Amino acid sequence: MSKKTKKYYAVAVGRKPGIYEKWFGEGGAEIQVRGFPKARFKGFATFDEAGAFLKAPPGIRKGPKSVAGAPKAKASGTRHHKGSGIVIYTDGGCFNNPGPGGYGAVIIEGKKRKELSGGFRRTTNNRMELTACIVGLGCFKTASAVTLYSDSKYVVDGISKGWARRWRLNNWMRTKTDPAVNPDLWGQLLDLCEKHTVTFCWVKGHAGNPENERCDQLCKTEASKENLPIDTGYERK
Repeated sequence: MSKKTKKYYAVAVGRKPGIYEKWFGEGGAEIQVRGFPKARFKGFATFDEAGAFLKAPPGIRKGPKSVAGAPKAKASGTRHHKGSGIVIYTDGGCFNNPGPGGYGAVIIEGKKRKELSGGFRRTTNNRMELTACIVGLGCFKTASAVTLYSDSKYVVDGISKGWARRWRLNNWMRTKTDPAVNPDLWGQLLDLCEKHTVTFCWVKGHAGNPENERCDQLCKTEASKENLPIDTGYERK
């Protein structure tokens, strides 16, 4: 289960600096920093900690500039576009693994924000992690520069370390005797990465990152639904 999102959000640089008790919605911190140049903010467990962050001189304020409450993401994409205006957060998972599963993606493009989600009656955690990335990147019909955050080392390392490309070159074999798992989804993701300029970044899951937590909520909601469709790529095996 996910940990609760940190209670206080300190916005040092944004449309309206201050301390906020929620991230989303009217009166929340997210709207104060979304699309704001060089926004600086962070999530805290207590009001006093948030206040200390605001009072600290800019040069010694600790914390990320663009992800509230999150640790520094490890950028690990094979291509890097420093000025990317599109950010995608993804998550996927299932109950019992394999079991009913869901995926969620939050897409942020300037001041626009969109959520996508879905689920299947029987699938795996890794398939849902991959599907979330595919659905998020698949929204863009023309070549785009994207920064994609995932809490799945399986996904991030699979792309950034070249594993998936190597498996495809070897007819989806990891070794001479060991086939790669989920070749149908890895193939789709590789095709999208070749169409777009994608920087994959790992973000720690269940660590108070609001967008990661939101994706987690979307996954659980979808996986809990009745009459879910069949993940043919999984069940046909």
